[in-house]
Amino acid sequence: MTIDSATRVVHLVDDDEAVRRSAGFMLKTSGYLVHAYQSGVELLKAAGDLSSGCILLDIRMPGLDGLEVQQALHDKGISLPVIIMTGHGDISLAVRAMKAGAVDFIEKPFEKATLLSSLDEGFRRLQHKEATGDRRKDAEVRLQALTPRERDVLDGLAQGLPNKTIAYDLGISPRTVEIHRANMMAKLGVRSFSEALRIAFGAQEG
Repeated sequence: MTIDSATRVVHLVDDDEAVRRSAGFMLKTSGYLVHAYQSGVELLKAAGDLSSGCILLDIRMPGLDGLEVQQALHDKGISLPVIIMTGHGDISLAVRAMKAGAVDFIEKPFEKATLLSSLDEGFRRLQHKEATGDRRKDAEVRLQALTPRERDVLDGLAQGLPNKTIAYDLGISPRTVEIHRANMMAKLGVRSFSEALRIAFGAQEG
């Protein structure tokens, strides 16, 4: 694996040419070097020569899907940060990807700012190579601020459950789940669901 510290490299994997074109344009105009792949198989074929960088990976593709590609990369010992691209309604798959180590997920169609924010987190991980223990301790401290019910809601979300199912399991209304979810995110200091998941899964590392 070659490392180029001067250029931020993004490996963009999506079977949709329109997405490769539009996301690639966003990235190139933001100063990134983009390597595009039309399938997970194509990425894996190049796995031995991948430049150090982040992998932007679509979760639904013919052949190998994003989860299978993520597992194959892990099996090959490739630990580059993975950011998952999902379509609407793929939240449960995105949760599984984050459980498997993905840094973040973004829903299509995404705005440039959302994409760049996720990549910033990925490159931060890549450059600083944070100690797992430090991440776990930080996550545990932040989770201590939650009430037991807010923690129950977060645990349900981390299992990929929809609000209605969490409400049924906890014997409360979906609206109450939404209130607990909003309070939970405020206490954790996060703006997106994926950031909350990152903390939840970070506490389980080790």
